[in-house]
Parts: sequence; structure tokens; C-alpha cells
Amino acid sequence: MKERPILFNDEMVRALLDGRKTQTRRLVKPQPPATHSFKGYVIESSRRKDEGKFSWGIKESEYHFRDTMYVGCPYGQPGDRLWVREAWQGPLVSEDEMMEHPTWAKDLSTYEDPAHCSYRASGDSCEFFDAHEDEVVARWRPSIHMPRWACRILLEVTAVRVERLQDISETDALAEGVDGEAEAAAARLPWHDNPRRAFRFLWKRINGPDSWDANPWVWVVEFRRLDAQEIAA
Repeated sequence: MKERPILFNDEMVRALLDGRKTQTRRLVKPQPPATHSFKGYVIESSRRKDEGKFSWGIKESEYHFRDTMYVGCPYGQPGDRLWVREAWQGPLVSEDEMMEHPTWAKDLSTYEDPAHCSYRASGDSCEFFDAHEDEVVARWRPSIHMPRWACRILLEVTAVRVERLQDISETDALAEGVDGEAEAAAARLPWHDNPRRAFRFLWKRINGPDSWDANPWVWVVEFRRLDAQEIAA
């Protein structure tokens, strides 16, 4: 079993916490060349050294492919784990607290626990007012800078496959964590008449206005969120 980091924005972190998101789609890099029209697949045979890799090539006959390429999934295989990186702020200790507990200045490792962190997706506040400087000195830290110890969400990969982006089904669109009609109304968001359309707008909002029409190959990573007991085990 391997652990790998994975980035999610605030909207998707909330979907993870709500239990609405059990899939994520990420671009295959590099994308198959346009000249390679053969539909790729993920090799599943345990006898192949390239098991679990995405393969594509130009089909010359039923059993032969030319210019075959293989790409492994950077998000792991079933049984591996993903630790979620999100916008966060670590423990904030004031100067007065430092003076009261001088040992903290030497070792803050006792505070390296998600329980002492703030998370933007949960609506926490990270502001810290420095009376000496008369200003707010703390800001949200980008998800890419989150260390492993600050992670509060751990996922177990249950399945991996490859497909074209626009092949997503209505069921899978819901599993991507798109807002349903009730959630959209509560958040004052526009609701689209089907989950697949809602996912299309979500994808374009995250990846750019032309990203849906490009219909790229994507990794489809299915997962389940581990509970506290499983994480501690």
C-alpha cells in the first residue's frame, strides 16, 4: 500500500466531508496523440509488468499495435491511499503564549495535529491579530503547501480506469460530488436539469472554458473515505 497526496478545492472538500464525492477525474498526462485513434485501455493482467498502466497505439491488426505507449496512474491502484491537501492554516501561537510556555518555542511538534489546524472549506477562521503590529498576520496557506501531518481526510482507492471525459454517466456525475437540486438551492447556486450537465459546468469552472469540448482522456479514480478508526489502525 502506498500513500500519495491529492489536491481538492474547497467545494470538493465539502463534497468529500458530506459523503457526496466518491470519484475524481484527472487528466491523463501525456494525452494520446491525435494520430492514435485506437481506444486505449488499462492493462489488468497480473502477468504483465505494465499492469495497471494506460495503453494506446495504432492498431495494425487484431493482435499487433504500432507505436504503443504506456502511462501509469499517478494516483495509485486499488488499495492505495490518497491524503487530501486543502487550503489550511496551522496552529497559531501568540507571543504571550510563547512567554508563558517557553518550551513551545523549542518544540511545536506537539501541535502538529489536524485538531489544532483551521480549514477554509469548513468555514473556519484563520485570522490572527498581532497586537504589537496592529494587524492581521495570518492568511490561508495554499493546499499545495499542506504537510502530511495536517491532513484530516484520507481516502482509499477502490478502482481506477481510463475514459474520455464526455463519456461520464449521470450516476458517475453524481459520484463526482456535484450539487443536487436541494444543495444548489441552499447554497443559492444555479441548478442544471441533470447531474451530467452540472458536472460539465463544474469541470469548465475548474479547468477552463474550453476544457470540456477538448474531451480529453481522464483517469477515473474511485475511492472511499476512511474513518478515524481505520486511519488510526
